[in-house]
Amino acid sequence: MKRYILLITMIITANIVLQAQSFKVIVNNNNPNTTLSTGELSSIFLKKTSKWSNGEKVVPVDLNADSPIREAFSKNVHKKSVGSIKSYWQQYVFAGSGTPPVEKNSDTEVVEFVKKNTGAIGYISSGADASGVKVITVN
Repeated sequence: MKRYILLITMIITANIVLQAQSFKVIVNNNNPNTTLSTGELSSIFLKKTSKWSNGEKVVPVDLNADSPIREAFSKNVHKKSVGSIKSYWQQYVFAGSGTPPVEKNSDTEVVEFVKKNTGAIGYISSGADASGVKVITVN
């Protein structure tokens, strides 16, 4: 009986960790895009792509560097750690070549930012409320 309880506890814990590390990508409701590739998403968040297909300025928003969702996003989209991405931006800032995306402290703050900025794109945890913004598919 103790083994079954331990096994169930381990499964529940693993499920919670996996849910905490998954994310969904959101854009403003007025954004015509419904799908982006991982490469396009990486290019947007590294500010190599500056405009949407309709000509509007792209405004990426990151979660803060301590967020497990940001770590999952960085590993899945950029194929790098948050630390590597921060180093990338330090080089650009030092060279005067650019600034990193604005950072927000919570899913709610990201959603509010995306709602208020028509060119905005962000990511939030998979279980977060995305009311008022559009969730897009990443392939």
